Amino acid sequence: MGIFTRFRDIVSSNINAMLDKAEDPEKMIKLMIREMEDTLIELKSSCAGVIASRKKIQRKLEDVSERVELWEERAALAVSKGKDDLAREALVEKRRFASLAEVMEKEISDHTGLIEQYQHDIGELEGKLASAKEKKRVLVQRHRKAQNKKRAQEDIRRMDGTDSMARFEHLESRIERMEAEADMVNFGRKPTAEEELNNIATDEEIEKELANMKAAAYGDTGKKEQNA
Repeated sequence: MGIFTRFRDIVSSNINAMLDKAEDPEKMIKLMIREMEDTLIELKSSCAGVIASRKKIQRKLEDVSERVELWEERAALAVSKGKDDLAREALVEKRRFASLAEVMEKEISDHTGLIEQYQHDIGELEGKLASAKEKKRVLVQRHRKAQNKKRAQEDIRRMDGTDSMARFEHLESRIERMEAEADMVNFGRKPTAEEELNNIATDEEIEKELANMKAAAYGDTGKKEQNA
């Protein structure tokens, strides 16, 4: 398949329609992008070759144009010297080089048209490639979101399963039993003598602190109330 045929097929293709029909849209868009990039490289390479060829013809044309001027000058010189035969020969050479220059100018014009077509095609393909890359980016994002959503739904279904609920209930029962056992450790145990003395001391300190607060608040009245 020629480069121009591939280019026309790519440019005329409907990317959205092709992706809608594809079993694996993400894989399809990657293949399309690779094909576009390869075609773009070939187009640029071909364009560069035509540009180089045009420059080569232009250099030859400059040389041929100089030859035309040279033989014209020689013909004029021969006429001035009365050498008509030499003048005729010079004019023949001038015409030959002039004809060659016309051919080269036509080639340069053809090359220029081809280069312009290449540049237009390259720009069009670059636009198509940019669009395809944007579609690829969107497809990748959608694919990732779909995967994350699928995993989330699977996790929710697993959490809603009877086995999961049973494990939670079993764990809850174990924790409640451990809490009850902790409460039963000191249930019914009589305090030691040291613990009773500490409690009495604490109670006395609280009573003293309370009496001081009343004295500060009520003054002598508070004391009389305490004595009463």
